[in-house]
Amino acid sequence: MASWQWIQQQDRAYLTCGLLMDWPHGFFTKQFWPQSPEHLTPLLAAGATPYRIKQVHGNQVLRTQQLVPASATDASAAGVGTIEPFPRPEADGILSDGQGEALWVCSADCNPVLIGDRRTGRVAAVHAGWRGTALQIVTVTVEKLLAQGSCIEDLVVAIGPAIAGEVYQVSTQVGVEVGLTVYDSPEEGSDSELIETIMALKSSPLLPDPEPGRVRLDVRQANVLQLERLGLAKAQIAVAPHCTFQEPERFFSYRRTHEKQVQWSGIVSR
Repeated sequence: MASWQWIQQQDRAYLTCGLLMDWPHGFFTKQFWPQSPEHLTPLLAAGATPYRIKQVHGNQVLRTQQLVPASATDASAAGVGTIEPFPRPEADGILSDGQGEALWVCSADCNPVLIGDRRTGRVAAVHAGWRGTALQIVTVTVEKLLAQGSCIEDLVVAIGPAIAGEVYQVSTQVGVEVGLTVYDSPEEGSDSELIETIMALKSSPLLPDPEPGRVRLDVRQANVLQLERLGLAKAQIAVAPHCTFQEPERFFSYRRTHEKQVQWSGIVSR
């Protein structure tokens, strides 16, 4: 199991993963709000160039050469809900093209996923909520890395703090939509029948819910299974042991408060 460690920054701390020890990286908490990636990047690597996108819960993945580097003067410190001098491209994943590129995604319950290639030093950052996971955003990102010369055995993936499956209630329709991406189940039958089939399988991302028409969804587990289907070994994947919904002292959670506040996660290419 990969080790997770808190890095102290004065009176605050951000989370790191042992699998990504070769890269400056961090899963930041709400204590760093309202600082944006432009202000957080120097905490990871002085001189690194920050990049971020307009997240839309899709599966579009862009390379840094398709983006304009972020600047501390582009927007307010919050980095969200502000008027910027240029529109950021809509996407939910970023791939590095060079050295010293800091890639950032934000989340408040969704999965922040950081990926590193141990051979090339290239990195990726992904925002994967249930919608993006249903569209296999992490799979798309890995396939783009492979198309650019990465090898599956060189990749390591850390899934940061997100809402845990045992507290994430969704409709059975959503459960089916995500569940069918990780199992070769027949797409015939009612939602309830498909839910029973998927839930009975080993390491299912679906958990029972007492309310009719509802199910609990472990989005992190769905992403793990998608990665394993691509050929990554369990030792190449780490999941943070923290739930944004159940740890209000550390994390924002949209499901808990319905407020648009986020924490940032970033990684710097070698």
